Amino acid sequence: MAKTAIFICDGLSFMTNAIVESLTKADYEVIPTSFTEADLTVQSKKSDLLIFYLGDYVEGEKDAFAKLKLLCEDEDKVLVLLGNEEEFVYVKNHISNEYIAASFTRPLDMKAVIAGLAVVMSEEGRVVRSKSILLVDDDKFFLKMVHNWLSEKYKVTTVESGMQAITYLANHTPDLILLDYEMPVTDGPQVLEMIRSEKNTADTPVVFLTGKGDRESVERVLSLGPDGYILKSIGKVQLLEKVSEFFKKM
Repeated sequence: MAKTAIFICDGLSFMTNAIVESLTKADYEVIPTSFTEADLTVQSKKSDLLIFYLGDYVEGEKDAFAKLKLLCEDEDKVLVLLGNEEEFVYVKNHISNEYIAASFTRPLDMKAVIAGLAVVMSEEGRVVRSKSILLVDDDKFFLKMVHNWLSEKYKVTTVESGMQAITYLANHTPDLILLDYEMPVTDGPQVLEMIRSEKNTADTPVVFLTGKGDRESVERVLSLGPDGYILKSIGKVQLLEKVSEFFKKM
């Protein structure tokens, strides 16, 4: 059964034609479109998958980027980038990383691209991208780093204090809260207590982020009844694995 993909590019060239041919052989119906607000509005109705072949032509296209951002955020379109690292950074200045399902670096390995498309368009891939995380930490460097890690797979919101977290939760219900244990003014335990005391957030999973891994510190953290804890010294791969395991158990 054919799958449909919107292929955003600057016209068909030798390279883009080769990509279209590879996708067609993989049973995709490919619909080329230019990077304009008008064309995106019309063509995006034909598929949830947007494959964006990057180049200098995208620079300065504010209206088109605004439309693309809207499609990803409000209509859950699946955005896949084909380009180089500099181009990826440029796009991410306009569209949050959490809305980019996958990025493939040129020169392209089309077998890897097609395998990646199968993953992001699978039911499991869609479920993963739908998960939202509230990340609470007063350390701006740590906050930015972990946001970048997690937003490769999940929708991530960051706040820098306990009270900002409570304010956010008044109108939003994330699937998971990653909460710094030690923060000034309103610390993690106090925030957890407030979360548990409110009807709308009482059942929201909370995992503490802690910088102390000794037995006494861990026991103190767990005695407060969170849904788990993660050491702040953890690396990117291990953090993603732990969050993935957590969601699988939900």
